[in-house]
Amino acid sequence: MLEMFTGAALSRFRKRLLTWFAAFQRDLPWRRTKDPYRIWLSEIMLQQTRVAAAIPYYERFLARFPHVETLAEAPEEDVLRLWAGLGYYSRARNMQKAARQIVAEHHSRFPEEVEGALALSGIGAYTAAAVLSIAHGKRLAVLDGNVARVIARLGAIHGDLRAGSRWQHLQKTAAELLAPHAPGDWNQAMMELGATICTPRSPQCLLCPVAEFCQARKKGLTEVIPEKRNKRAIEEILLAALVLVDPKGRTLLLSPPKTGVKSVAAEDVAIFLSRLWHFPTIQVQRDAPAELCQFVQRAIFLGKRFPVKLQALPKVRHAVTYRQITLLPFRLEVKKLPRLRYARALPLDDLNSVPVSNLTRKAARAALSPEAIVRQAARLG
Repeated sequence: MLEMFTGAALSRFRKRLLTWFAAFQRDLPWRRTKDPYRIWLSEIMLQQTRVAAAIPYYERFLARFPHVETLAEAPEEDVLRLWAGLGYYSRARNMQKAARQIVAEHHSRFPEEVEGALALSGIGAYTAAAVLSIAHGKRLAVLDGNVARVIARLGAIHGDLRAGSRWQHLQKTAAELLAPHAPGDWNQAMMELGATICTPRSPQCLLCPVAEFCQARKKGLTEVIPEKRNKRAIEEILLAALVLVDPKGRTLLLSPPKTGVKSVAAEDVAIFLSRLWHFPTIQVQRDAPAELCQFVQRAIFLGKRFPVKLQALPKVRHAVTYRQITLLPFRLEVKKLPRLRYARALPLDDLNSVPVSNLTRKAARAALSPEAIVRQAARLG
């Protein structure tokens, strides 16, 4: 427990934070329900994703998969297509695996005990605590980056919050601070405080409902706590992709590699493309056009000659965690798209019928004519 919290102080702290949350919480769609499926979906989507970006995905996903059964029964490609653009696609794959576990092992009900929740694919301590406390009132404290930052500033805790046993100490403190009569609201209040007031940079201490308890504020340390973590070195990746275009404006996308199924995509390149549908793509060693032509002749045109008139397009940049990807797209006009068992012809200006990554979308946009971009914008608008 933080040193400044005696019994009376802890009661006052809890009351002030919960009162503030009741009055000032953001109106978010997943806060209007106690359905564990919907709360679980929101928690998975909010991992590595901003709230504003997640909301439209959340609403579209629920419109297509309103219940855990519909998610469990759906083709994986449909799930990934609706997730496309959110990134970190393992979240969607794991969520569908967990949905199938829930249907098969728990009679389509999200487990109400922490052991059962933790046994589900893709669910760790944080997600289990969030879902069970909010949906079922279980006395489980969440600890994510927002909550850890709040606790670190309250106690003026120095050092890397995830190093050594410090995270375990923060988890214990979070459990001790938890309001036992309202664990769901408490967890959301702590997360809301970290997301909107006790932010990583320039925290709004004058608006903080519990500022009087904050040791970092008293010591002038709010800008240096928590301390920055040592970041992993950035890995530079150079890729080249071929955008084939026929007279009808269609292009060729290759299917994602699957276990035991032949694919033209190397495993390392498939990872950069989120293991989704993609243009013929290679990792460049030295000469992008020459290496791409060699790959395409072998894997796409199956050794047959093809018109090598590649049009270099503006390079595309894309960042994923510690990787900085530069993609060199090339456009090639062809009279007829190759017919391949593991490929599909789609309109270049509308790839929405299959799941594609943001990197593939950027390459497609680079290959569109100005007129096609205007038509695409009009259709989407």
